Amino acid sequence: MNPLTVLYNEVLFRPLFNLLVGMTNILPHHNVGLSILAVTLFVRLLLLAPAVHQARLMQTNQSKMSDLKSELMKIRERYKTNPTKKAEATMALYRQAGINPARGCLPLLIQLPILIALYRVFLIGLGPETYSYLYSFVSEPATAQMSFLGLDLARASVRLAIAAGVAQFALMRLSTPPAMPPAAADSDTNAQLMAGMQRNMAYIFPAMTVFISLQLPAALSLYWVASTIFGIVQQYIFQRFLNLKSSVAV
Repeated sequence: MNPLTVLYNEVLFRPLFNLLVGMTNILPHHNVGLSILAVTLFVRLLLLAPAVHQARLMQTNQSKMSDLKSELMKIRERYKTNPTKKAEATMALYRQAGINPARGCLPLLIQLPILIALYRVFLIGLGPETYSYLYSFVSEPATAQMSFLGLDLARASVRLAIAAGVAQFALMRLSTPPAMPPAAADSDTNAQLMAGMQRNMAYIFPAMTVFISLQLPAALSLYWVASTIFGIVQQYIFQRFLNLKSSVAV
């Protein structure tokens, strides 16, 4: 087996799978839905510190880039026919100002493998064929209640799919910057295009969420809803209390 696959399984997937089974063993009625909510909350809290760090880095970079706006406009005008020179001059200006766009991606790169592993845990579900992943000190659940709020978590749920889409729409709207004033938009075409793309994604991504959720077991839709609601609360706290306007909720 590929060493990276082994590392992924042993460091991320198996611990999360055992956490889900352990939660199922101790929670009332061995309810898998409650276990999904508990594990999702635990993982999102675990990723909160990297998310705060990422938001602060992005806000710092945006503030510095705003201060460099006039210099960036001069570079665009000077090298408007030479994209290579324009990119080199822009990166040189960023280095001089202490801006490193890649640093803001590092916390996100830490979070994504964990969230992907969590997704896989909920995708394979609980059953005799998956208990081979259990540690010796984690017992197989005597029963695993797959019904949650009247929904069968082993099957797709229209209600949960719609709830996932609505929650995603709320998160995207909260995260999308307001439209730029006409004067500002005219002076910064790139920023205008980026803002427009974000506003379009506020509708496209929720629709995709509903479509995908309709093809998957409701257990995954429940995770999606819970994780997105956590993201909404996180985004609100970042903006309201930490004054972090540029956070990205995963």
